[in-house]
Amino acid sequence: MTDAGKTARLNRISTDDRLLTIPMDHGITLGAIDGLVDIEATIREVTANGADAVLTQPGIAPRVHPNKGDAGYIVHLNASTTLGPDQTDKRRTGTVEDAVRAGADAVSVHINVGSDHEPDQITALADVAADADRLGVPVLAMAYARGPGVDEHDAANLGHAVRLAEEVGADVIKTAYSGSTESFQRVVDATAKPVIIAGGDPAGDRETLQGIRDAMDAGAAGVSTGRTVFQHATPGAMTAAISAVVHDDADPEAALARAGLVVDA
Repeated sequence: MTDAGKTARLNRISTDDRLLTIPMDHGITLGAIDGLVDIEATIREVTANGADAVLTQPGIAPRVHPNKGDAGYIVHLNASTTLGPDQTDKRRTGTVEDAVRAGADAVSVHINVGSDHEPDQITALADVAADADRLGVPVLAMAYARGPGVDEHDAANLGHAVRLAEEVGADVIKTAYSGSTESFQRVVDATAKPVIIAGGDPAGDRETLQGIRDAMDAGAAGVSTGRTVFQHATPGAMTAAISAVVHDDADPEAALARAGLVVDA
């Protein structure tokens, strides 16, 4: 019964086992930044243009459901702020039960492997994974290699982070992109779970799409990108372009053209 529920919920946040997630939990970290003030409009635009799921903190759930159409919903369960003493120190913001009451199809937890807070975050992920498994709720682990002296884009470090996430109980794992298809294949090969890449800092449209294309060629299952989309001049068009790469195997130029974006942007 639990496995059937988890599978059903995984299907709600993906399309044919590929994932295009738009995280919009940045308000707790950065405040009400551009693209998130009118989060309702942003949610409507991205979900109408190919996003499989949106992700927020649990308190934003009432603003999500009336605007997401048939897209899935992921509730994030830990956070820190840029104003606090240590941004790598992610603390719990809710429980799996809170997320289920908020209408979540999945939950997510951020861990910084290599940070001073790694032990507590491993425990937090394990606790969430155990609770989620009892309820048939998938867990997305945002597993990054971050800490003193840690190279955040080194394939070996990222491979360690995604393997840790699988071993602790994650069903889908998000991590940073290592910078090349060859190196990222080593990251994907480190786990049997689907790996999706983080969007990172916003870049040019073509550069963004090329990175996603290269990651998909390495075996990635998709992408979870926030500011690159919700702070774009046309979030719907950028979502459509990313969807073309993730879901239709388009190359960057074709994806940009299909979305009506300037090809050399």
